[in-house]
Amino acid sequence: MDVKRRIEELRTDLNRHNHNYYVLNSPEISDKEFDLMLKELERLEKENPEFFDPDSPTQRVGSDLSKGFEHVVHARPMMSLSNTYSIGEVDEWFGRVSKALEGEDFSIAGEMKFDGTSISITYRNGRLVRAVTRGDGTQGDDVTANVRTIRSIPLQLLPGDWPEEFEIRGEILMPWDVFEKLNAERAYNEEPLFANPRNAASGTLKMQNPKEVARRHLDARFYYLLSDNLPFDNHYENMLAAERWGFKVSKAMSLMRTLKEVDDYIAYWDEHRKELPVATDGLVFKVNSLRQQLNLGYTAKSPRWAVAFKFNPERACTPLQFVSFETGRMGIVTPVANLEPVLLSGTVVKRASLHNDDILRELDIHQGDSLYVEKAGEIIPQITGVELSKRMPGAERIEFVKNCSECGTPLVRIFGEAAWCCPNKYGCRPQITGRIEHFCARRMMDIDGIGEETAELLYDCGLVENIGQIYSLTADKLAKLDRIGEKSADRIIKGIEASKNVPFERVVYALSIPNVGETTAKRLARAVGSMENMMGMDVEQLSAIPDIGPIIARNIYDFLREPVNIRNIQDLTDAGVRMSIDEDYMQPTGNSLEGKSIVISGTFAHHSRDEYKDIIVREGGKNVGSISKKTTFVLAGENMGPAKLDKCRSLGIPIVSEDEFLSMLDNN
Repeated sequence: MDVKRRIEELRTDLNRHNHNYYVLNSPEISDKEFDLMLKELERLEKENPEFFDPDSPTQRVGSDLSKGFEHVVHARPMMSLSNTYSIGEVDEWFGRVSKALEGEDFSIAGEMKFDGTSISITYRNGRLVRAVTRGDGTQGDDVTANVRTIRSIPLQLLPGDWPEEFEIRGEILMPWDVFEKLNAERAYNEEPLFANPRNAASGTLKMQNPKEVARRHLDARFYYLLSDNLPFDNHYENMLAAERWGFKVSKAMSLMRTLKEVDDYIAYWDEHRKELPVATDGLVFKVNSLRQQLNLGYTAKSPRWAVAFKFNPERACTPLQFVSFETGRMGIVTPVANLEPVLLSGTVVKRASLHNDDILRELDIHQGDSLYVEKAGEIIPQITGVELSKRMPGAERIEFVKNCSECGTPLVRIFGEAAWCCPNKYGCRPQITGRIEHFCARRMMDIDGIGEETAELLYDCGLVENIGQIYSLTADKLAKLDRIGEKSADRIIKGIEASKNVPFERVVYALSIPNVGETTAKRLARAVGSMENMMGMDVEQLSAIPDIGPIIARNIYDFLREPVNIRNIQDLTDAGVRMSIDEDYMQPTGNSLEGKSIVISGTFAHHSRDEYKDIIVREGGKNVGSISKKTTFVLAGENMGPAKLDKCRSLGIPIVSEDEFLSMLDNN
């Protein structure tokens, strides 16, 4: 077969299968068949570079070349819609439309208001040429390279009656299941969680590496078509046409003619939106006729021919099954409400932390109570109250346990705190396995393959009862375990070997020294230089290290004199793990931030959060986790939380942008 014809045939077939899989959710072939076709196309394109096409399905993975974002002026401003939380106000809008059209018949297109980040994409001759964020409505960022990685957005349209050039608007979304996995990964790596799928999608779209964007599996829904040559004179049929061309359009879109149909539509989706795979925060109603839209016109901020109805925050009442008391890595015991499963904000909620003894008492929870649960910031399930009318007569109040539910050791109250702790640090199973899991995590020793389940398996089988024994694992030992295959065993052994080159400050962090987090571990490692030096220091010497203080110093001193930890450190040293500072890596680059306490918030374009933390330390500054009167300034990227903004304003703390910060360093 002619090579060029085969390449074109493969591209056509792969585009069709991509559309079937990502848009229609009805694949015709298996993943393996698709992968084989894609590999054949990759091979043919590599062997025949003269047939390169930037819109080929093989180019979806993105590249590492993108640097910053160009500002682009919108050909047509992206205006916001007027919002309401009241069905009555929607009805009033309907009445105003009817009055303005002077009795002329009209229909209303109803559709979901997806909770993502707005995008405007331009197509020319059926090909995607530019994608721009909403920005300030007048201009936005050119994020074409990142949008091209989103598989539900067509690079080349399916055959159809599309205009030679048009703009289509929609929302870039992160599906609930992807969001939950991403936040679980971030929580595991002790990174800040995204507040909701909207923030996650927005932050992802502004990343500098399209390959990382592709890894996060963003999705999209489209809701408006603009062109000087549209196929139909009404919004509804234009969106159906866009769907035929390959765009993902909401199946919830509906055409209505009466006020009752509008009210019924609101009532239906207020309940059934919980079943959707992506986040929504309301509904949008638009006058269907484009001529009537033009006649109705605009206010200064929004079109008169459309209105957005916002759903109230989700809250559910569900029966309590039981309260478990769970011991963590550092021995803290946390009460957890185990609930009758309930759907909330797109996910099934079965458990919610009750945090500590004080909150448990404040909520006054009894056996068998029905509890109100909602998602704090749409992430973490939170118990907000008890439905007293459903309390069973004689139900006993739930009291905090006196002994560790894992090892039976009597609990002790942490001085000055609401937390109870199991003091059996080196004999309590969840504390031991938690330390093993923490040691192997990405930001610590980065041993791929040893997560929570594997840490528990290795402990239960007697292979790893403390972190030092990780380095005695072999492929043969792992192969004997039921749940670890040959490939997993090989990955773990390679990860263990690679971990020997992890910088000393990460080794210090990985040890699980009480109150020694990532930033403190870096300062401690720089100050002591080596593990040998640190083990030889007394409490007074440790206290003299900046930001350590007497309590942390005592924790470090006691930790390094515990026989289990001495043995672990010796095992790590014998295995070849780095036990001294890499002078070149931590060498100060300047003193422009000396004496400054800096909070980092948001997502950044030029460097990662970790890189900025290193820059601050190497310039003599101090990373702090929360804003206070002692904060010098906040280094703010995209999506800085509103609570932090408010606190900065109330305390008068300066907010420094990423570019201003880098300029500050350059000037010094």
